[in-house]
Amino acid sequence: MQQNAGRAMSLGSIMIDLQGTSMTAIERERLMDSKVAGVILFTRNFESVAQLQELTKEIHRLRHPRLLVAVDHEGGRVQRFRDGFTRLPPMRLLGRFYQNQPKQALELAHKTGWLMAAELLACGVDFSFAPVLDLDYGGSKVIGDRSFSEDSKVVAELSLALIQGMQNAGMASVGKHFPGHGYIEADTHLEIAVDQRSLHEIQKQDMQPFLKLIENGLDAVMPAHVIYPQVDAKPAGFSEFWLQRILREQCHFEGAIISDDMSMQAAVEFGDASQRVRNALQAGCDLVLVCNDPHAADKVLSEVTWQGDLISHARLIRMHGHHQYNYDKLRFDPQWQAAVHLLDHLNSWAERNLHDETQGSFSGSLL
Repeated sequence: MQQNAGRAMSLGSIMIDLQGTSMTAIERERLMDSKVAGVILFTRNFESVAQLQELTKEIHRLRHPRLLVAVDHEGGRVQRFRDGFTRLPPMRLLGRFYQNQPKQALELAHKTGWLMAAELLACGVDFSFAPVLDLDYGGSKVIGDRSFSEDSKVVAELSLALIQGMQNAGMASVGKHFPGHGYIEADTHLEIAVDQRSLHEIQKQDMQPFLKLIENGLDAVMPAHVIYPQVDAKPAGFSEFWLQRILREQCHFEGAIISDDMSMQAAVEFGDASQRVRNALQAGCDLVLVCNDPHAADKVLSEVTWQGDLISHARLIRMHGHHQYNYDKLRFDPQWQAAVHLLDHLNSWAERNLHDETQGSFSGSLL
């Protein structure tokens, strides 16, 4: 296996996962498949900062250009790494704060984006699947407090500040879940999700934050595993209409399109693992996630033949982290200190004003 280390290869189009805190020989071999573009990490892959750094270093050493390493690290209940990382607030809390102090909320969103990115980059993680751009209509089982607000303008303003902070730190952003997942109650991890609204209504409301961020340099978009039958019979992530006609042509989006996990129940209904991956790639995804099912990953890698073009490859290359931070020195960085100070201020404000919002409230300085 050692002779493969650092071997020059182009990035593929599939992102897979690992089962534990270190790579097995089988997983290492799997990552050397030319169809693989990267690894998504979960809480099961994290034991400590030192262990995470060693794991990402080993992944990056395998190939050139190096494989992408990603994680869902939004804040609130979706933050995969905790011990040694600053506990980030749910984005709804930033939205509530915006109603009270909009200028300071935007500053806080920017610093939160920078802080999240800097800590992950210091551990060798290239990007986080953030921010959530879905609107909070109040009934969604899976979105909820992951959304900044029910107001599309507030979501647009706060998410723009957040991605600018991420980008200032050297991290690409991923807006999700296009064209909007917040209206329906269904959780696509567990069930088929159908949104009966018209294209006009979705464009008028849910797509507005995506449009704002696309105008301001959004690096990647993750489509929803939601069916919008008034628009197309296929979920957005399998739909050429949504990805090509709407996102690429009408929204003028030129960044990477990254699918949601092909193992989610809302995707499973559309063929076996290989067929789902083919459908997503043919619809226009640059990168397809196959998670939590190593047998499905092996099936996809053995059966799917797909040659991404140079434009798609370039989009993925831009997802690499662009700055290295020294983890041990990060707490002495004035930007880190300012961000943590503002998060502590937000926590204090929330405890005084939003008792129901702060059950299991986050803690600011943990690094």
